[in-house]
Amino acid sequence: MPLEPSEITRQLVELRVEHRDLDVAIAKLATDPSCDDLQLKRMKVRKLRLKDMIAYLESKLIPDLDA
Repeated sequence: MPLEPSEITRQLVELRVEHRDLDVAIAKLATDPSCDDLQLKRMKVRKLRLKDMIAYLESKLIPDLDA
């Protein structure tokens, strides 16, 4: 079942907030010399997945045009 544009927009807002929060957390953790490298790597992977999900949902909002 296709999602409504309003639902996609709501999801985009949530994902962008989570992505921004992860960015801040990663920057803070990276400055800590005693940080857990595995945790940092997992956070970076999660951030990349969020970026991909955001790009996918943004593409869903673009209407298909017949050539």
